[in-house]
Amino acid sequence: MSSHDFMAHLVEPAVEPENINPATGLVEGTFGIGTYQEAGKEPFPGLVLPNGDVLDLSDRYVDTHAIFNDWDRALEWMKAVAAKPARPAKSFEQLMILPVLAHPNMICAASNYRQHVAEMMTFNKFNQDKRLPGEDDEAFFKRNYEEVDRRGREGMPFFFIGMHSALCGPNDDVALPLIGEQPDWELELGIIIGKTERYVRPEDADDLIAAYVMVNDIGTVDEFKRADIKFNFDWVSKFQPNFKPFGPFAVPKEFVDRHKMQIRLNVNGEKRQDWPVEDMIFSPEQVLSHASERLKLLPGDLLIMGSPPGNAATLGGLWLKEGDVMESSITYLGRQRNNIVKEETNGRTPTYGAFKTEW
Repeated sequence: MSSHDFMAHLVEPAVEPENINPATGLVEGTFGIGTYQEAGKEPFPGLVLPNGDVLDLSDRYVDTHAIFNDWDRALEWMKAVAAKPARPAKSFEQLMILPVLAHPNMICAASNYRQHVAEMMTFNKFNQDKRLPGEDDEAFFKRNYEEVDRRGREGMPFFFIGMHSALCGPNDDVALPLIGEQPDWELELGIIIGKTERYVRPEDADDLIAAYVMVNDIGTVDEFKRADIKFNFDWVSKFQPNFKPFGPFAVPKEFVDRHKMQIRLNVNGEKRQDWPVEDMIFSPEQVLSHASERLKLLPGDLLIMGSPPGNAATLGGLWLKEGDVMESSITYLGRQRNNIVKEETNGRTPTYGAFKTEW
């Protein structure tokens, strides 16, 4: 029996589609859109078929940003291309897979899976000052879960803004930075926006969604809280280089049933995350509605929807370390594989170092 059995909640896994092609993870009859590169050549926007054929779209669109800027027309054209793939195909397995988009605005929904948020509040270093004297894990978790549940009933979505310089390809190495002692994974559903709108109602926000994609929202979780400023949560540590593996492709929304999506992440072959996508506090439509009241949403913007449970803090502190291998998947959206390596700094060391957590 695990010492954390009190956290168990009955959430049924998603019933996934059966016709997934193992070559790519795409469902038969669908396609993905991404950015790819042959050795010694320029990157190109590509359409990925389930069998692994990649069709170069650069004769019409210079990059994937151009595709999402012209989404409605681009989608109809890509459907015709996929239906009659007469153009020469390249091999998905033999191409370098780059981030789906090079420079999207990033909107990062946070605290958006009840179980995960309650787990973080119970075990992560940044929240231990909220634990009552003598309060054990079970009582602290129960109190945190009740607070999260209340937010789902009475609160609103929460998001922060991200740096696209943290994005990397889905199979790139992830270097552990010199600052931060608790690097952790968070595999998340991503949304790519296809329109510009303001003050959108949640019931109308589906119209903003162009495609779904996979993003791993890695961060050093001991670096979230600092004592030297009043507004003492700082999310910058989530945007270290290569802390956002992105892709391998985006899949148009009409090919995806969110009720059938399961998020899975293993480290060194051992299960860490395995949770249905739909178990969110706030849906993508609610978050987009909220964001449209505060931001100018643009085609090609990337929204990531928060992490399900199964992080290192709840597993006895199994933080990512040099030599680890992360393998991830989300139904319909393909797979990622990342080696965890040491950052090479050419002898340079930090000037400021870790945040002050006590003042």
